Amino acid sequence: MGRAFEYRRAAKEKRWAAMSRIFPKMAKAITIAAKEGGADPDMNAKLRLAIHAAKAANVPKDNIENAIKRAAGKDAESYTELNYEGKGPHGILVFVECATDNTTRTVANVKSYFNKVGGSLVPSGSLDFMFDRKTVVEFEMPENFDGDTFELEMIDFGLESYEVDENTIYAYGDYTDFGSLTKAIEEKNYAISKANLQRIPTSPVEFTDEQMVDIEKLLDKLEDDEDVQAVYTNMA
Repeated sequence: MGRAFEYRRAAKEKRWAAMSRIFPKMAKAITIAAKEGGADPDMNAKLRLAIHAAKAANVPKDNIENAIKRAAGKDAESYTELNYEGKGPHGILVFVECATDNTTRTVANVKSYFNKVGGSLVPSGSLDFMFDRKTVVEFEMPENFDGDTFELEMIDFGLESYEVDENTIYAYGDYTDFGSLTKAIEEKNYAISKANLQRIPTSPVEFTDEQMVDIEKLLDKLEDDEDVQAVYTNMA
């Protein structure tokens, strides 16, 4: 495991911790998932993902339960999920995932954030080859953990690779295997701290501290927007 992984993880966690609307964003993701696939997380992998992410962000249990209940209500809000791709300062590539009840507002806001820092949106699909969409399951390393045994047990459920960072295991699989891989790790009674889908850059790029000042201005604006659910970059 190299510096690129450590920096990527630290930068991601720093930005997520600073998001000013984290609870509403998580609640929105839960409501969307429950409305689409039902309120039972055992039968709804997308809802299970959203609940895992919310718990990892310390969203209160009542907030999670209320978000699921809202999905069943006849007056439940309808959200559209959509993605935007763009180039930001110093050529950084940015993939933005949104969930909104007003697409006109969302695209105007996202476009303005890029424009204000000299960036721009690019046609949908332009950055698909620059990111791999992966299932990422994080769990506490148990005593006497045997990596070879873990790989043999999980490969049939979609495990592609894993990394170790101190006392945490990061298990990776294709995004289509989120449900099977997460469930298999759960059934082994590993203490999962987070399970989600991430877009991991295929060719990470290093940026200087000076460049990062400009880049963070864009990322902060995006992640503060109530319609933005997640932001990914090709930053190493």
